[in-house]
Amino acid sequence: MQNRSFEFALLGLLALLWGSSYFWIALALPTIPPATLIAVRVLSAAVALLAIMAVRGIRMPLDARSWRLFFIQSLVNSTGPWLLLAWGQQYAGTAVSSVLNSTSPLWVFVFSWLLMGGAQRPGFRPLAGVLLGFGGIILIVGVGALEDLGKNLIAQLAVLSGAALYGIAALQGRRFAGMPPIVTATGTLICSALVLVPFSLVAERPWTLSPDATGVVAALVLGLVCTALAFLIYFRLLSTLGAMGTASQAYLRSGVGVFLGVVFLSERLELETFAGICLAIFGVVLINWPKKDNSRVTPDAGKEVP
Repeated sequence: MQNRSFEFALLGLLALLWGSSYFWIALALPTIPPATLIAVRVLSAAVALLAIMAVRGIRMPLDARSWRLFFIQSLVNSTGPWLLLAWGQQYAGTAVSSVLNSTSPLWVFVFSWLLMGGAQRPGFRPLAGVLLGFGGIILIVGVGALEDLGKNLIAQLAVLSGAALYGIAALQGRRFAGMPPIVTATGTLICSALVLVPFSLVAERPWTLSPDATGVVAALVLGLVCTALAFLIYFRLLSTLGAMGTASQAYLRSGVGVFLGVVFLSERLELETFAGICLAIFGVVLINWPKKDNSRVTPDAGKEVP
């Protein structure tokens, strides 16, 4: 239980890191355009992790299969969703985007149900957790956000597609179970940088920009803390809590945003919002509740008895 408590603490930290990324993005965007910001984010994270690997004497794999998996993971875990969300959120509206972006646990459940069989399929308890957590998000954001569903449909579908890619990424990430998290994170970020850096050079000509100190600091925090550190935690949790358990951090991110607003911006915590946070946390607990072990061990024989 102690080890599982540590994993839950890491899940909360991951939600904090990714939940706070919106704050740093808001600080950086006035002087650094979206594609360039994303490129700086993944490139700085990849360089930082490569430096750590060099100090620790860890080497990247050189076989084609590993890099093919890294590239696929980069498309569904960073490059694809970040570009879709960056474009879609401009037109879909903040509130409805928050709701749609939090659906990744739902997607993990759906994909797991469709692609897995037998005992590997998620059961009723994870489904209840997924639905309760999603209900909590709606309360946090506000039920009124649902009124905007269907408006700017293409943009909303882009945001929803980004969340679906996160769901695919969580399932795809299990294929790296035998690999150290730092290797998986570094390989994924290198592949993302190979796509996003050239794209930003063509689309936004970053050499013509004049970012201020706030933007530079925010971009580096995004890269080193909200990406490099977060990816290390993410790939560890995929091997300990599983795909759906790791994806459940999406339900905690909105609560992190509310918490930061209350603490640092003196915002008021409404009863409906507080209820939504409690519901989201309860949903996360249900999703990550360990399966009951039906086997027992006899004290004298020391072996399992069905």
